[in-house]
Amino acid sequence: MQKQNKTTKNYILSLDADRWLFHADVLVDKAHVVMLKERGIIKRDEVSAILNSLTKIEERGEDFIEHELPSYEDVHTAIESVLIREIGEDKGGRMHTGRSRNDEVATCIRIALRDELLEMMKEVHGLRRAIIEKAAENVDTIMPGYTHLQHAQPTPFAHHFLAHSDAFARDFSRLVNAYEHTNVSPLGAAAFASTGFPVDRERTAKLLGFDSVLENSMDAVSTRDFIIETISCYANLMTNLSRLAEEIILWSTSEFDFVRLPEEYATGSSIMPQKRNPDYAELVRARTGTVHGCLMGVLSICKALPYSYNRDLQEVTPHLLQATETTTASVAVMKSIVEGLELKKEEMEKKAQIGFTTATELADTIVRETGISFRTAHKIVSSLASVLADENMESIKEQESEKAFVAEILPRIDDFAMSIVGKKLSEMGLTEKKVKEALNIASNIQKRNVKGGPAKKEVLRMQRARRMDLEKEEKSREAKEERVRRSLEELEREVKKKKKVIKVIKK
Repeated sequence: MQKQNKTTKNYILSLDADRWLFHADVLVDKAHVVMLKERGIIKRDEVSAILNSLTKIEERGEDFIEHELPSYEDVHTAIESVLIREIGEDKGGRMHTGRSRNDEVATCIRIALRDELLEMMKEVHGLRRAIIEKAAENVDTIMPGYTHLQHAQPTPFAHHFLAHSDAFARDFSRLVNAYEHTNVSPLGAAAFASTGFPVDRERTAKLLGFDSVLENSMDAVSTRDFIIETISCYANLMTNLSRLAEEIILWSTSEFDFVRLPEEYATGSSIMPQKRNPDYAELVRARTGTVHGCLMGVLSICKALPYSYNRDLQEVTPHLLQATETTTASVAVMKSIVEGLELKKEEMEKKAQIGFTTATELADTIVRETGISFRTAHKIVSSLASVLADENMESIKEQESEKAFVAEILPRIDDFAMSIVGKKLSEMGLTEKKVKEALNIASNIQKRNVKGGPAKKEVLRMQRARRMDLEKEEKSREAKEERVRRSLEELEREVKKKKKVIKVIKK
């Protein structure tokens, strides 16, 4: 018989995932043994021996992971094997009663992922708060708004940045949904057909902090849809992070010159002394592709897998780990960049005036003052915009006073109106005062006081509402953590009670 070499032996291993699952596995073992005792399936002295040994294994922690884990096929086998080595198979061999590695690993993944999701929610919460605070500092900072990356309409920086906050709020909501679908217990499903032992699935679910039991035993061991959903949430979150990262990259260029990156999140050049490269933001942009790749990998692995368990599912967890680590770090990096971002307010406001960004309000004013249709007004202002662009509107403004500039604009509007509608708009109610008001950026913005618009009053309202949302959602996240904590404390109390049994017997 041909012997396996190191490469082929390692082919079946999943050490990174096993390290990640170590603490979850010990929890599952403890809860299962406590339940077995309560159901009269194993004896008191056996329970005590197993729980005492599990506690020693847990206390070894990193030492166990480093020195014991690599010698076994997986973390589940490693813990059981060391336990049997320490207390004998007659006692240690009973820990696995009524359980399969299939439901065990599925439960461990859900426990470990549950913790990661709670931490991810915390990080996203921090990012949203940083964005909202940066917006609050810049309610009166004006910048050009863009469509197609072309100057479109002026808007406050706060309005622009709150858009990012709202996107991340939806990401937070998706993470909450993923948590709810993750925090259900497969334990007790065994291989896939449950067990003939009278196990109490609700009891182990409660001890481990799960919200409920994943009922169908075949579904319980073989589904990884909660992982697909979670990585989908990560992929969406990373996509939104990449949009913020890209804008910050653009804004930091000489062409935009809107912001200065915090020193610790910019790097120099090996040859060009003046460079301040936005490397961290660029890596967030790039690692979005990494997380998208993890999602496609998991979808491809799970596609067309027959029920119930297949070893293919082992390959899902490394993608989950990579996506989790990458996304968590990316959120933390972007939070720090946002907090340290310095805005060049004068430059932003100056460029908000470039590109006739008040043209839409001028068309709207024409509609309100003359009663002609918006489409007709659009044609008139579009014709005016083309001429002003050819003549360089910004240069004309600099050379003339605002009053003279406005006085020159109205006759031109009349000229185009004559060719398009056969009438002068100045004879239909349009005045220099209204034209001046339409071309004024501050006035332009304040007119947009509809719900969700850029007017200061509405931006301030949105900021207050977003802060209230943050507080409410953080309390909800903390409540989830607290519920898990209380359950695990109950588990530890039961473990301590049952560990003492052997001492009583010895007396």
